[in-house]
Amino acid sequence: MYDIALSVSACARSGTRADVAWMISPVVSDDALAFTPGGGRIGSLAAGAFDGLLSDAAERRLPEGRRITHRVTDFESVVCGLPAGTPVEFLVVPADQFPAEIWPLLLDRRPVAVTTTLDEDVVTSVAVTSWEGADQRERELLAAARPTVIATDTGLVTVLAPVERLVVAGQGPYAEALADQGRLLGWKVVVESRPELVAGLAAALSPLDAIVVMGHDVEASSRCLLAALEGDAGYVGALGSRAMQQSRADWLAYRDVTDLERVQGPAGLDIGARSPAEVAVSIVAQILAQRPRPVDGQ
Repeated sequence: MYDIALSVSACARSGTRADVAWMISPVVSDDALAFTPGGGRIGSLAAGAFDGLLSDAAERRLPEGRRITHRVTDFESVVCGLPAGTPVEFLVVPADQFPAEIWPLLLDRRPVAVTTTLDEDVVTSVAVTSWEGADQRERELLAAARPTVIATDTGLVTVLAPVERLVVAGQGPYAEALADQGRLLGWKVVVESRPELVAGLAAALSPLDAIVVMGHDVEASSRCLLAALEGDAGYVGALGSRAMQQSRADWLAYRDVTDLERVQGPAGLDIGARSPAEVAVSIVAQILAQRPRPVDGQ
C-alpha cells in the first residue's frame, strides 16, 4: 500500500473516488491496487491475476468496503502462482472510508495497523494505528516489521510494514548477483540500466532503501548516480575502477555536484571479494550495516 499512497492521497484530497484493494489471505504483503473512475488502476497486486474480479467490486461504487472471497481459477493460477482452487480473500475499501491520517504515515513509510470492522462481509469502519497510539499487542506486531493479518472478534487487523527496496542501476553478472542477494533477503529489487528510468525509481526511494550504480559508460552511470543523489535513498553505492569513480566525480563536478559523502564507492565492505557473488554479499552486508535502526519500534 506504500507504493500507491501518494496517488490515492491525491485522489482523496481532490474528492476523486478511489477504491483500494489488498489481499488478506492466503498471502499477506504490503502490495495494493487502487481503482479510479474510468478504469484507472494504480499499483499492482498478485501480478494482476485478480484485477478483473477486484475491478468489478470497485465499479459498484459502494459507500462501504467489502470482503471478497474467491477461488483461484486455472488461468489465475498460471499468473499468480497459487494452486488452482486455493481460497483467496481481499478487502476492497473506498479511500474516503480510511482515516485521513493513514496517508502521511504511509508516505513516511511507517509501520501501521489498519483495523477493519466487519458486519459479515461489509466493512463498517476503518481505523489506523501507528506506534504512538498502539497498545502492547499492536506494538509487538508493528515492531515485527512484517505484513500480517490478524482476525479479531469484530473484524481484521492488517499490519503493514514497508519492505526494503533495492535499485540496481546497471546490467551484467554483478548486477544479477546483487539482485539475487537482495531477493534472497525478501527485498523488492529492480534492475534497470536506463538512466531516464533510474531517475524515476530513485525519486521514490526512502531512507529505508538502497540504490547501487554500476556500468562502464561514464555518461550513463553518472546520470544514474546523479539521480540517486537527488533522491532520499538511505544507501547510495557505486561500483567501478578508481578511474571510473574519478570520471564520474568529474562528470558530476562539471554539473556542480561535488558533495559525494553519501556515495559508497567502491560499494561493499572490504572482505576481499572478487567474484560477482562475493561482491554482492559485501554490498548487501554494507547496506544492512548502514540501514536506519528502529527507534522504539518505529
